[in-house]
Amino acid sequence: MRRTRILVVLLAFSAVLLALAPDAFASSSSGGQGWFGETNDTTITNAMFITIVFFPIVITVFSLIQWRLDKRKHARVDAAKRRAASADWRGGW
Repeated sequence: MRRTRILVVLLAFSAVLLALAPDAFASSSSGGQGWFGETNDTTITNAMFITIVFFPIVITVFSLIQWRLDKRKHARVDAAKRRAASADWRGGW
């Protein structure tokens, strides 16, 4: 029941967005210019170069973060294995 309701709402929302999207572009009072204004080839080229540089930097930063988190996780697992192997931490008589 709940899944069906969510699916119906998402389909209705998608239909409304598809119906209103052409009107949003056609009613622009700025003559079809975007937020940046009138652009030329140099502006577009520089924007795309920034995009090309941005994604490898993001991938590198996220990979470094993941590497550090994995390093910490493996250190915790190794410490737990050492504690389990040590007779001092087993307890008992």
